[in-house]
Amino acid sequence: MNHSKKLIAAALLAFGMSAAHAADKVVMQLDWLPGGDKAFSYVGVKEGYFAAEGLEVQILPGRGSSDAITKVATGNADVGGGGLAALMMAAAESNAPVKAIMSLYSKQPDALFTAKGSGIDSIKSIAGKTVATPTFSSSNALWPVVLEANGIDPSKVKLLKVDPSALAPMLAQGKVDATINWVTVAPAFDKVLGQAGKQLAVVPWSNFGLDGYGYSMFASDKMIKERPEVLRRFMRAFRKSVDFALANPAKAAADLKAMVPEADVATLEAELRASIPLIQNDISKRDGVGIFEPKLLAATWTWVAKSMDYAPNKIDPEKIVDRSFLPK
Repeated sequence: MNHSKKLIAAALLAFGMSAAHAADKVVMQLDWLPGGDKAFSYVGVKEGYFAAEGLEVQILPGRGSSDAITKVATGNADVGGGGLAALMMAAAESNAPVKAIMSLYSKQPDALFTAKGSGIDSIKSIAGKTVATPTFSSSNALWPVVLEANGIDPSKVKLLKVDPSALAPMLAQGKVDATINWVTVAPAFDKVLGQAGKQLAVVPWSNFGLDGYGYSMFASDKMIKERPEVLRRFMRAFRKSVDFALANPAKAAADLKAMVPEADVATLEAELRASIPLIQNDISKRDGVGIFEPKLLAATWTWVAKSMDYAPNKIDPEKIVDRSFLPK
């Protein structure tokens, strides 16, 4: 073999080896900005779990659960994360081509934030008070139903819809009695209230009747049908990332910080720690992390149907989940 042929053979061999080892690309859509409660995907990148499965994962920030579902449904992302209630609404409204493939929060994250000493320690004690909520929060649809379930007429509570950035200052300054938030953002409120000489008190709605699944992982029907083995590898790596983050919150926060330099690592760790009870709790201990238990899945839909005034049979919640990609 002459020199030219040797070069060509070497080039072909290198190309073949490169093609054989080319990573499969997966686009992961977050439902919000990269906070500590979203650390799992970043852990998968920095700790090498995705690479070990032959994956190259791109993580995109989002603007809410509905946004994440839209991006997955339209093919702008392969997988995503967000509130299961949002997927149920998308299925009811437009039969979105998206399935839930793993539950993360087996307890709902919605809560009232107030200052200690305010006298607000339950849903019933909110009657006659002023509450601020993010204008586009997914909690807003549930709020009247949660009040009614606790015997409170929604008209007895003054609800202000404001920009999310205004919530903590309003609470710290005493302009409102409480705010509606996810428990995962409590660390940021702790800091703002502390500057005003106040302490944060959190009243989870899950303590007052709100049951069901919250933050979950989604995949497009296209991904499920056309690249099932890639999705299985992604979920295998993602589950390892979740387990690592739960066991090592400080390192998980550092992994996220390494990819999002502008983030504050202490806040990231605190946010991740605040989310852990939503993942590791009596429900996940009973059923297992990631499981969609049929009765709790049905309960989630019952709350959504009531909040949106849907007929109970508008969708079958079992048809929006695919349990086959959950790692064994």
